[in-house]
Amino acid sequence: MAAKPHLNLIFVGHVDHGKSTTVGRILYDTGALSENDLRKLKEEAAKLGKATFEFAFAMDQLKEERERGVTIDIAHRDFNTQKYYFTIIDAPGHKDFVKNMITGASQADAAVLVCSAKEGIQAQTIEHAFLLKVLGVSQFIIGINKMDAVNYDHQAYEKTKTELIAKLKPMGYKTDAIPFIPYSAYMGDNIVKRSDKTPWYSGPTLLEAFNALIEPKKPTDKPLRIPIQEIFTITGQGTVPVGRVESGILKPNTQVIVMPEGLIGEVKSIEMHHQALTEAIPGDNIGFTLKGVDKKAIKRGDVVGIPANPPLVVESFKAQIVILNHPTAIGRNYTPVFHLHTAQLACTITDILEKKDPKTGQPVKEGLDFLKTGDVAVVMIKPTRPVCAEKYSDYPALGRFAMRDMGQTVAAGVILDVVPKKA
Repeated sequence: MAAKPHLNLIFVGHVDHGKSTTVGRILYDTGALSENDLRKLKEEAAKLGKATFEFAFAMDQLKEERERGVTIDIAHRDFNTQKYYFTIIDAPGHKDFVKNMITGASQADAAVLVCSAKEGIQAQTIEHAFLLKVLGVSQFIIGINKMDAVNYDHQAYEKTKTELIAKLKPMGYKTDAIPFIPYSAYMGDNIVKRSDKTPWYSGPTLLEAFNALIEPKKPTDKPLRIPIQEIFTITGQGTVPVGRVESGILKPNTQVIVMPEGLIGEVKSIEMHHQALTEAIPGDNIGFTLKGVDKKAIKRGDVVGIPANPPLVVESFKAQIVILNHPTAIGRNYTPVFHLHTAQLACTITDILEKKDPKTGQPVKEGLDFLKTGDVAVVMIKPTRPVCAEKYSDYPALGRFAMRDMGQTVAAGVILDVVPKKA
């Protein structure tokens, strides 16, 4: 039996709109969470005076979260549908937890934006929707939760849906192509089973919408790109770099180039989970023996490619960034540490070209001297040493980054354009 295609799904939305309960309900209804597990969670929820939180507890494993009833870190859980095998990335809704969400969004193939029909649109509903768009997530499902709290009223659903469309359209969302699903996470309406309480709704259930998602295409036709995670020396084999194939195909006895050093070597054998491979494709985490390249000459953050189409070394790049949290303000010449694929290096913001209003996504032309928390901007960036990078639209994994300073993620972004280094 062939393995089902795998998709990463992120759940976002304002705090207390029912994301964790939605996820817990999906896990339970698809059989990923047993009757017994649920009973234990129910008892624990009651003990903590959090009745009705049992589904949420399935995801909120940290003790502090259970006591506060909020989601802090990103949790991962798996479930299956007829068509796909899903990993759920449950992202926090609290404002100070946005940085965790960024990490999750950068791995997501699709997103479910949860908005409560009872509370309506809130600040994080819009902020999360905008961040997902900036970070390049392209498939969306919108869940209008807590229909039980508004007596499954058609008007309440329509009102929330209309307000959401008004906010999402200016950000570039194709709202006609997105399902807006009225459901109740706690009662289980329109999650797996169609509800008789919403006779006015004829669209998909959440599970049907999951099955309608499109599997991301593996970029096997693009030139080879493997960012190096680590490098081992194995007696008798020599240099063994480890990394995830992001594009292209690698086969044994292939000549490769390691950039930015420009070193040429030959891949003798490829291994994944201790098994020899005849070819490695995008998504595979592999180790490969590299002849003719000394372990000391290459490092984590280098990118392996083919000599005919080597990974791009950049002089500078233009990027769209979101400032997540910075205690003061960021101006030109700000030089934090960039985490760009597996590379970590200092880069400098040399120019601020435009800002975008995070509430509408529209460009703002004034106040371009500095950026503060919440701003979205287009900037020019210059690395302090040679590094490989690509346009996000060409190679997503090599075109997105996080900026860290003072022990925290201060911003995240995607590369819009690159200026190659002169050879």
